[in-house]
Amino acid sequence: MEKKNIDWANLGFAYMKTDYRYVSNYKNGAWDEGTLTEDNKVVLEESAGVLQYAQTIFEGLKAYTTEDGHIVVFRPDLNGDRLETSAKRLEIPVFPKERFLDAVVKTVEANIAYVPPFGSGATLYLRPYMFGSDNVIGVKPATEYQFRLFATPVGPYFKGGAKPITIKVSDFDRAAPNGTGNIKAGLNYAMSLHAIVTAHNEGFDENMYLDAKTHTKVEETGGANFIFVTKEGKVVTPKSDTILPSITRRSLIYVAKEYLGLEAEEREICFDEVKDFAECGLCGTAAVISPVGKIVDHGKEICMPSGMKEMGPVVKKLYETLTGIQMGRITAPEGWIKVIK
Repeated sequence: MEKKNIDWANLGFAYMKTDYRYVSNYKNGAWDEGTLTEDNKVVLEESAGVLQYAQTIFEGLKAYTTEDGHIVVFRPDLNGDRLETSAKRLEIPVFPKERFLDAVVKTVEANIAYVPPFGSGATLYLRPYMFGSDNVIGVKPATEYQFRLFATPVGPYFKGGAKPITIKVSDFDRAAPNGTGNIKAGLNYAMSLHAIVTAHNEGFDENMYLDAKTHTKVEETGGANFIFVTKEGKVVTPKSDTILPSITRRSLIYVAKEYLGLEAEEREICFDEVKDFAECGLCGTAAVISPVGKIVDHGKEICMPSGMKEMGPVVKKLYETLTGIQMGRITAPEGWIKVIK
């Protein structure tokens, strides 16, 4: 199929309608067989559960063209697992993992013309999501749901690409202990909107959230996990029950250990330690890794030794190795790459 006439190199991280999306409905205790549709409109009752009580969850993953011309998706099985965990937490019926993977394949295949070419710096972003679709007035779960998956070509999440960013320590809490911080629920992101707008208005790229209980431990940002490098070259990432189990972060830890021979661990990280780290990055599906050059804590600046001009050496190796695996330049661990075409 001939590619669409799109300026791939100058795409932003924004929605562009593509030809097809996948839809399946849950009613009377079962999911229907699902279908691809050209209709990108969602029609709801005014009292739908998603509108009244924010009963919605989502995922994010990418399809892209490898160096040898294949179109692939990175570790979609883990997205299926995480969507299941999120569904159970919000009392949404689980969309079976095998059907999730089938929906991913069908949606990518139907939108092949929108998969950016290799070397363009762009990818086809996939957004699976689920929500309560029938009438709800009392505070309770919906009884009918919809699973949808759309695709849209995107450029880098941060406009500067690999240029180090500046973040601030937020006064807001991202997630409560025993709350929903460890699932990908829309409500978690809704509460971060005011905080990120505030940060942007103050000249920062993102927020650093600390734990809600003590405000002494590093958690994550509004849309990515942290990864730090010690002055000895050890890779460390925050461990907490209230942060999202990032697929990218887990992959980077494996890459650090198995591909680069580095020490790596997940553990609680006190904010007081941050000033002693050599490098810092934000990791997630959208950005892979965005280097952090400066962290501002209520006017006090913590400047990472890696600087504001480029990625630090260890973060750069991690980025290059993981993207090399994704793009087919480096042999991937078994099961990490799902070939679509």
